Amino acid sequence: MIVPFVDLKAQYETIKTEIDSAIAEVIQTTAFVGGRHVKQFEDDFARFLGVRYCIGVGNGTDAIYIALRALGVGNGDEVITAANSFIATSEAITLTGARAVFVDCDPQTYNLDTERVARAIGPRTKAIVPVHLYGRPADMIKVRQLASQYGLFVVEDAAQAHAAEIDGKRVGSFGNAAAFSFYPGKNLGAYGDAGAIVTDDGELALRCRMLGNHGGIEKYDHPMEGGNSRLDAIQAAILGVKLKHLERWTARRRAIAALYRDILQACPVVAPAETDNVKHVYHLFVIRLKDRDVVQKALLEHGINTGIHYPTALPNLQAYRYLGHSPSDFPVAARYSGEILSLPMYPELSQSQVAYTCEKLKKIIS
Repeated sequence: MIVPFVDLKAQYETIKTEIDSAIAEVIQTTAFVGGRHVKQFEDDFARFLGVRYCIGVGNGTDAIYIALRALGVGNGDEVITAANSFIATSEAITLTGARAVFVDCDPQTYNLDTERVARAIGPRTKAIVPVHLYGRPADMIKVRQLASQYGLFVVEDAAQAHAAEIDGKRVGSFGNAAAFSFYPGKNLGAYGDAGAIVTDDGELALRCRMLGNHGGIEKYDHPMEGGNSRLDAIQAAILGVKLKHLERWTARRRAIAALYRDILQACPVVAPAETDNVKHVYHLFVIRLKDRDVVQKALLEHGINTGIHYPTALPNLQAYRYLGHSPSDFPVAARYSGEILSLPMYPELSQSQVAYTCEKLKKIIS
């Protein structure tokens, strides 16, 4: 049996008629930049999250960068973020001119260790960028408390957490702003690069939109310099179709995660835990185990594709050598980077594929 890590074609086949119709409509109307489809998706996504404003941008990295810049983050500032994320999180901080201050992860949730966040706050700290890693919400209650106490901005990196919740409230609605990626493999994915910024702050929303549109709203009227980062209309139309299915797909991801946990409960691996007040949306189903690389290779020999998210903690990448960190500075992230393994996870994954994956995993480990 072949088990893909993710199968985007399988999802497309289930909604092919809707998708093809949406793309054809954009082409027929030639509304390729801006227009009705972009506005409709922005309105629908904001409503879905329970926020007032959504600004479509070119990708998730731009979303973080633009949100931070709109908040005034720049040269001389420091921004606290997770040591165990994709480089898009930290490079967006650096692009503003600010310095990324990395914090180790909580050993249970893999999200920002808020006790370490408190210790990392200094006189130059201007913002915190918590990452809702793998689809599990970060501890936004504590992050917001710290932000309020020290007068800091919060920009949620929600690239992996579409529809995730804390106490029934969707992530993306806790910070001053939040950044979403719609990269094709995300829980809500486009068919190319796409992203969005969401916020309840009208003035901030306007600045974000201007920064993504050459510093203005009206053509040839540019109160400031910006850039070119706008949500493509075809991608917006695709996302508008897919948003209608997101709740169903999320429920399916959670059911698959429950099945994994049930079958693997007697297996010597650490599976992601559920917490009563948090809705994990399982962008990734990440386990920890010994001899990870050996196990991954053996699974592939049985046709089971897996991933590693992420093999090196951000501060230990060559790109951040100038910060002078060593793995001992982030012991949890460093240790887990050699133990984590992402199992196949997507809504169209069948029960037999999950069972087969678990059966082979248990046999290899034993």
